This record gives sequence, C-alpha cells and structure tokens, in this order.
Amino acid sequence: MSENPAGSTPPTDTADGIRCSDAEREQVRAALYAAAGEGRLTMDEVEERLARIGEIRFRHELAEVTADLPAPLPDAAPGWRPIVAAARRNLAADLAVLLGRAPEPAPGRRRLLMVVTVLIGLVVAAAIVLAAVHGFGGDGFEPHGIDAGEHGHG
Repeated sequence: MSENPAGSTPPTDTADGIRCSDAEREQVRAALYAAAGEGRLTMDEVEERLARIGEIRFRHELAEVTADLPAPLPDAAPGWRPIVAAARRNLAADLAVLLGRAPEPAPGRRRLLMVVTVLIGLVVAAAIVLAAVHGFGGDGFEPHGIDAGEHGHG
C-alpha cells in the first residue's frame, strides 16, 4: 500500500482506519471523567479533550485522547461505585484541610470549603425550620384546639 497524501483520510482496511462508534466515544468520556475524579486531569483539560471527541472519526485518533492516562483496571466496578469512591476520597481530603490535618492544596481552597460548609449548614437549618413550621406530614401538625370556636365559649 502507498502512503496517504497529506490531509487525506486513512484507508478503512487498516487498523488505524477503523471508524469509532458512539459507544467507544462514551467509554472515552467516562475514562476522562474518572481521570478527573482521580486528580489526573483538571476540568479544563477534560473539557478540551471532550470537545475533541466530537470531531474524532477513527479509533486511533480516539486512543490519542487518553494515551497519557493509565488503562482502567480490569476489575474496576462499573456504574456509580467509582464515582462514589472518588467523592468519598475528595470529601475526606476536604475535611482534613478544614480540620487543619492536611496542608492546603491550593490558595483559597480553605476559604471555599468554609463557604460551602456554611452554605450547607444554612440549607439544613432552613429545611429544619420549614419542616417545623409546616409540619412533617401531609396535613402538618395535628390541631391543638387553640381556635376560639373549639373552646366551647358561647
């Protein structure tokens, strides 16, 4: 076979010329999100690579997007388990920073964590107040007979 001229598409009968499927693109997207969750890629890098995926037509081009990332472990659990595990690790790391047990990973990170913690606390407090005011059941709290008509004055 002869070489392809510059700018032409590779032949489809070679390993490099096999078109990629939507399912393969989704696998690469999942790998990029997992790499971000593990701290291997920044969100800017993930967004840049995700934009490239939409333009890719061939498998060898798709493989280039994750060439600098380790291959996924064969026994890695599919679904939400890896995401929950990554979230748990990040939460533990953030708590360690808040409690002063770990060095601050980036400037301003501690302040951001404090703001998020306070906001979560305010949301929880507001939910408790709303539940207390409006009641916990469908009809709210049971009436206590405070109305004047129920006292038997007449």
